[in-house]
Amino acid sequence: MNFSEFNINEENLDRQKELVLTTIKENIKKIDELLKLKNKTYKNFVRPLELMEEKIGFYFTPISHLNYVKNSKKTQEIYDDILPKLSIYHTELGQNEKIYLSLKEIYDKEKESLNSEEKKVLKDLLKEFELSGVGLKEDKKKKLKEINIELSNLTSKFAQNLLKATDSYEMLIEDFNDVKEFPKRDLEAAKVIKDEKTYYRFTLKQPSFIAYMTYGSNRKKREELYKAYVTRAPENDELIEKILILRDEKAKILGFKNYAELSLETKMAKSPGVVVAFLKDLASKSKPQAKKEFEELTEFAKSKGFDKDLEAFDIAYFSNKLKKEKLKVDDNEYRPYFEKENTINGLFRFLNRLFGLEFEKVKTTVWDESVSCYEISKDSKLIGRVYLDLEAREGKRGGAWMDEWVTHHIDENGKTIYPIAFIVANFPPSTKKSPSLLRHSDIVTLFHEMGHALHHLLSQVKEPMVSGISGVEWDAVEFPSQFLENFAYEEEVLKEFAYHYETKEPLSKEMIDKLKKAKNFQSAMAMVRQLEFGLFDILIHMGVKSSKEVQRVLDEVRDEVSVIKPPKYNKFQWGFSHIFAGGYAAGYYSYKWAEVLSADAFFIFVDSGIYNDEISESFIKEVLSKGGSRPAMESFKAFAKREPNVEALLKLSDINF
Repeated sequence: MNFSEFNINEENLDRQKELVLTTIKENIKKIDELLKLKNKTYKNFVRPLELMEEKIGFYFTPISHLNYVKNSKKTQEIYDDILPKLSIYHTELGQNEKIYLSLKEIYDKEKESLNSEEKKVLKDLLKEFELSGVGLKEDKKKKLKEINIELSNLTSKFAQNLLKATDSYEMLIEDFNDVKEFPKRDLEAAKVIKDEKTYYRFTLKQPSFIAYMTYGSNRKKREELYKAYVTRAPENDELIEKILILRDEKAKILGFKNYAELSLETKMAKSPGVVVAFLKDLASKSKPQAKKEFEELTEFAKSKGFDKDLEAFDIAYFSNKLKKEKLKVDDNEYRPYFEKENTINGLFRFLNRLFGLEFEKVKTTVWDESVSCYEISKDSKLIGRVYLDLEAREGKRGGAWMDEWVTHHIDENGKTIYPIAFIVANFPPSTKKSPSLLRHSDIVTLFHEMGHALHHLLSQVKEPMVSGISGVEWDAVEFPSQFLENFAYEEEVLKEFAYHYETKEPLSKEMIDKLKKAKNFQSAMAMVRQLEFGLFDILIHMGVKSSKEVQRVLDEVRDEVSVIKPPKYNKFQWGFSHIFAGGYAAGYYSYKWAEVLSADAFFIFVDSGIYNDEISESFIKEVLSKGGSRPAMESFKAFAKREPNVEALLKLSDINF
């Protein structure tokens, strides 16, 4: 593999599909040959298994990636066709008792001579096989296979329903009074001419939705848009039931009480009870301050002549006004200082100072003209490649994420294979009149996803199964990303890129200070909102099966944790793709769990002046370069020289308890 092979566009999809299907057949044949080996070793048996899996990912990733970022009838058809075939392949592989027994034999025979990476690979593989039902009777294996295929289909359908519902909705506003408070650039982005009339168009895509919820003067229109957002994809209600029933059945077949227990088998947290206690402890410490923040917002709204109860669709609107009045911070005033390209280049300069990384833009085939590609090096040595796809557009899944295409490893010929990552977001798109101007929250998102990418790209692990983010416990995956996002508020970092895109005037110290003060504006309200999601997720995966029970659990969690009670029509669960179409099922708590590690590590940097070569190199050596080759807690302790401090998270959020 070399970088000339790395092209992603729709024209290549049919070829990619054939390569996936051919590789599946070749792998099945190769496995039969490996099992015939009389003297199986790590080198002649385990390594080929690892590299086969890497090859499948190399060919399938362009298909899944395009399905998320450039969705079309063709991408959907090819993705839907391949998904069940891959599910069958992986299920049969994971239930192959001969492979499992061979791996056990190799581990028992070679465990004293294996290095730590190889040992971790074997331990992870054995655990994977056990969680795939390798020891089950044939009828149970067959049932598990059927469940896995059905779950793949259901979660894919959930995501597709959400994407279609998001793309199909629009709210057209004709009366200028309903948008009179809008910043000029957001107004331009929303303006459309239809039948020779001027309208303002708003959709359920994040930049558009957030803009109206923040600046929309017409409360009825705010509720109309909000209601459309929280009632998207009602057909997902039925899918949620089916997904939960199948996950519960799968867990019980594998010998667990519920899916939450199964999920935690590969995470740092030891039991669902530990997770619930962790989240409730944070909630009890955060809710008193969250109540005060909500009371302050209520009083502020009243002072502005608002004589109704504050509803969920009023929060962003009045919070923005309160922030402007109390902290003298107007998000819109900052956007001209955060032009997308300037921000990207400034982020690269920051990473050069922090970690000695160098970024060079390269020309290559991309799937959209707004996408850019960079090669990364350190000490003049190539590290890998990252693609940035940051602007919102039709046919692109909402939200932001990092995905890996190729993992750093050594191949069968002893050659270093360089890693490749994607960073995807949905920032305000550029127009003919204006470049893409970001909110500060977009900057935080960009830093966050770059943290994930660095965890993947800076790996020095030779074994692909535990390189980069592979093999990292799910509740530690967010550690490097949350760590990096904290720097988006630091003056020394903002100086690298925050200057007006037209006048070139730098962001003033006064504006930076205001931004820093605003960082924890309503932080306790934000904290309990995330705790609500995490508790809801873990509790429904402890045996809940019907949509009625799902709603009951959500209502109970909100009563206990939340300070904002949404309208009864709010069906947040229909759009909770993290747990019903992503990898966070019974794992959404991971954001807060990992944030303890990230907050603690961040303070170690800040307390020594941010740019400290010794600390930076230690973070690369002990955390980023180790990937999943050892438990995350070991990596943290090797860096910090101690256990993590839970109170660092509350300190970072400025929550007093």
